[in-house]
Amino acid sequence: MPKQISDLRRSAAHNLVTKSLKVKPGESVIVESWSHSVPVATAVVDEVRRAGGVPLLFLEDESAYWNAVDREQTQLLGVMGAAEKAALKHADAYVMFWGPGDSERFNTLDMKTSDELTAWNDSWYEIVRATGLRGVRMGVGFATESNARQWGTTVDRLNREILEASSVDPQTMVKVGKRLQRSLQGGRHLRIQHANGTDLQVALAGKPSRLHTGVPGKFARNDIYGMMANYPDGRLPFVLDGKTAEGTIRSNLPTWTPWWKNGGGRLEFHDGRLTKYSFKMGQERFRESFEGGTEGRDRAGVLTFGLNPALKNVPSMHQDELGVISLQIGRNIGFGGANHSSFMDWVSLEQADVSVDGTRILHKGKIL
Repeated sequence: MPKQISDLRRSAAHNLVTKSLKVKPGESVIVESWSHSVPVATAVVDEVRRAGGVPLLFLEDESAYWNAVDREQTQLLGVMGAAEKAALKHADAYVMFWGPGDSERFNTLDMKTSDELTAWNDSWYEIVRATGLRGVRMGVGFATESNARQWGTTVDRLNREILEASSVDPQTMVKVGKRLQRSLQGGRHLRIQHANGTDLQVALAGKPSRLHTGVPGKFARNDIYGMMANYPDGRLPFVLDGKTAEGTIRSNLPTWTPWWKNGGGRLEFHDGRLTKYSFKMGQERFRESFEGGTEGRDRAGVLTFGLNPALKNVPSMHQDELGVISLQIGRNIGFGGANHSSFMDWVSLEQADVSVDGTRILHKGKIL
């Protein structure tokens, strides 16, 4: 007997196929999975067929991948074959699950090796930008034993929390996001405050903001990865002018990704520049990355408002949590800004107050 797809996987996959990718009958959909994400990938395949689409499942086996790494075949793993290129050129939509599952091991690889393993990336984007492919990067791919150990949680909990967030109707976040956009339209000066000592003033650059709700957009020069959406998502980023920053922000949420962890961050700005920083966790990693960064590393780059109501303290997804604000330092060209620094990092804050030109738009994390 075939295994039944759980209700939660079904809900997330149905939401993805019908409301994010909006798969139409006859469309070709590539689903690229790793071993650990097969249960969700098969749910996506099933939902594509329910919608009348034609799925193609690509599988990268974790053991086979690391066997090739052990044989020093990293250059071979970084090559995108002719068959995959042909499939991409004829696909309408694409679903990608993050991998490999052993992120701890991947993070120990030297730069040369990791670059060889990901050498396919540029040619991949070159193809899909030309074809107009619409796609998503599945956050549930981060629900692995490796990440659970690093983040102090369990795989089952990560799966449940990320799938619940993946089941939120994008329109729910669009409504809240558009209200925020109206509140900030024509605004200039932002003030961020919190009872923990945060009091920071920054300024908007006047650039258009784009809602990130898990629905892919079209390729644009100021948003070069827009046709690949994160899923789940729920963010509204605003580009900052990079010249105005005065005061202090103290994070009360960690910055956890599969690649690094920061916690207890305190950033002090004066005359538009980051002049002092400290972290209770991740201080050395931040220092090395910051000091090795290029021009623009010390500038406030982006202020992001979280919009997803189903997220609550989920590692690697704090930026998307409804009512959370995140300040990104350094590079912001991916959001339409002009900062090309090699450095980028961020801190997040919940239960904050935010005002624009003296009018409060966020009170203790509640969007007004």
